[in-house]
Amino acid sequence: MKIRRAASPDDVFAAVHLFDTPPLPDATARFLAQDHSHLLIAYIGDEPAGFVSGVETTHPDKGTEMMLYELGVHESFLRRGIGTALVEALRDLAAERGCYAMWTGTAADDTAAQATYKKAGGAIEDGAFVSWEL
Repeated sequence: MKIRRAASPDDVFAAVHLFDTPPLPDATARFLAQDHSHLLIAYIGDEPAGFVSGVETTHPDKGTEMMLYELGVHESFLRRGIGTALVEALRDLAAERGCYAMWTGTAADDTAAQATYKKAGGAIEDGAFVSWEL
């Protein structure tokens, strides 16, 4: 498995099968142009198998943190550690970029997501909030 940051719209459109709906050209271009928006894609061979997106947010009294926006792995690649590897890669990127923490939300009954986040070092709080101290 290789994980690479999406660098062009072609990278995103080649992974169209991983998204809820086909990526929008204008939104894709805008997302990729923003330095604080990140899209990492996992490949098995040359095939996109999963992705994670994250957005850095900065607050005056807290500094910068990474919000894990979405994690998706194609059903034919589930249970191979791809989701965990993607979360770890985003966490590492957040640390490299000077973020003090990373966080995401999940449904309280989404045991698969929570297991993935725990494997990647996340702490589950209140059954639905996940955080990583960096």
